[in-house]
Amino acid sequence: METEAAKMIGAGLAAIGVIGGGVGVGIVFGQYMQAAARNPSMSDQLRVFAFLGFALSEATALFALVVALIILFT
Repeated sequence: METEAAKMIGAGLAAIGVIGGGVGVGIVFGQYMQAAARNPSMSDQLRVFAFLGFALSEATALFALVVALIILFT
């Protein structure tokens, strides 16, 4: 197998982690909306955890993207 082909395959496999960021954000905010609808008095306290979950899942996606780009261009 050529080196360039192996780089492309590796970058593609590493980029699969970006999908987890989108799924994670949807789950976090979906559960936040459900919890806020069930108990509106706690929505201010839960907002902190919703934004923390958003930040962590997006950071995971960005790390996967950076790894894919490092594999592709080095």
